[in-house]
Amino acid sequence: MNTSTRLYTLGYTEPKTYVAATLFIAGNIILPQLFHLIPQGGVTWLPIYFFTLIAAYKYGWKVGLLTALCSPAVNSLLFGMPAAAALPAIYLKSALLALGAGYAAHRFNRVSLPALAAVVAFYQLLGTLGEWLMTGDLYLAMQDCRIGIPGMLTQVIGGYLFIRYLLRK
Repeated sequence: MNTSTRLYTLGYTEPKTYVAATLFIAGNIILPQLFHLIPQGGVTWLPIYFFTLIAAYKYGWKVGLLTALCSPAVNSLLFGMPAAAALPAIYLKSALLALGAGYAAHRFNRVSLPALAAVVAFYQLLGTLGEWLMTGDLYLAMQDCRIGIPGMLTQVIGGYLFIRYLLRK
């Protein structure tokens, strides 16, 4: 399933960059709050990454990176989740996701399930290695891979459907 798309690469001097990032940051604040109502919802569904993927794929890595860095900080400050100790690993994975999604969108100029799956695999694999280096604990670093499979599948399939929805608007 491939869909050609009008993808953007917004720059930091464009007001639209900050409007788009603000909307995606809001999504990355609301969605985790909903999933945290479910026991182990955050670690299972990985909701903090969902709108980062969409932001970077549709509007470019700069909007994605703003979303990736601001979402965890705002969530942590307002709600205490993610815990401050978890922020470095989440920042790493979020930044990798934003850069990977922005690159894939630019490179392929279309949205597809295989491209989104590759982006999710990219940020999870490199992010897990980075988290392992940061913590020295492979078991902890592999948490997303052990528990977060539903969240990764949701990122790929839900991200694909959401981006297609944005294309129709």
